[in-house]
Amino acid sequence: MSDALPLFLKGLAMGAANVIPGVSGGTIALITGIYERLINAIKQCDLRAAKLLFTGDLKGFWAHIDGRWLTILMAGIAISIVSLAKLFEYLLEHHERFTMAFFFGLIVLSIVYVARRVTVWNASTLMSLLVGIVIAVGIAMLAPASENDQTFYVFLCGVLAISSMILPGLSGSFVLILMGNYALVLGAISSLAFTILIPLAIGCAFGLVAFSHVISWIYKRCPNQTLALMTGFVVGSLVVIWPWKTAITKVVERVGKPPKEVITSYEWFTPQLQDPNTWIAVGLMVLGALAIALMERVAGEPKE
Repeated sequence: MSDALPLFLKGLAMGAANVIPGVSGGTIALITGIYERLINAIKQCDLRAAKLLFTGDLKGFWAHIDGRWLTILMAGIAISIVSLAKLFEYLLEHHERFTMAFFFGLIVLSIVYVARRVTVWNASTLMSLLVGIVIAVGIAMLAPASENDQTFYVFLCGVLAISSMILPGLSGSFVLILMGNYALVLGAISSLAFTILIPLAIGCAFGLVAFSHVISWIYKRCPNQTLALMTGFVVGSLVVIWPWKTAITKVVERVGKPPKEVITSYEWFTPQLQDPNTWIAVGLMVLGALAIALMERVAGEPKE
């Protein structure tokens, strides 16, 4: 049981990260050394798991899906979403630059720890790192598509959004914005439009299991290149987390709820050194870096 509290705290961090644009739960899982085990646990939610469950072999089912480990982690994520995430939502609304500065410092130092897990740096790993950076920055620069409520496209939105949430450096909500259906999904949730929610949910379920199989397969065969690619994703995500930027927004109408402003892109700028707030933000960057250093020191090497 000694691993329960650290694992629960990692779940709390993953849940809170999902409300920060550009930070995904996958990033936190990678930073804290549980990413591979998380992907493997999700991958085990397969036909064999269903067979064990429906034949009444609950013990076999629980062992097959790494049930204890997954339950503790998911409990942390769930509690965070309904509690700590509210705090971050408030901070993003009222102190966005300072909040982003803290996470920027956290992510910058975490890149060092993640890159350190690559045992061999050579031409292929360096190329993987570069590809990851280019993809993440390219996604951040994309202009949002138009809204599309066709069933297959909504299904595809679910696949890509959930896949990006478990992929380090990419945000599921940001992917929905880029695909043009963020407003559509918000409206469907508020109005319980099952013609949208059902294909979206099916896409999420399919994407989560299928993508976990893909990542697991690649990771086992090319661990260094995969870690380097993910390091690149995290490096590229710094474009979105950069504190000194102006959000370009549009107003989204929602059925039965007040309109909501949605970020569609950003305009970046350099900080003003004569502004005292700049130095507060820099101090928070240092605190973020110290937080991840402390987390790494307390957690030690991941025992997977």
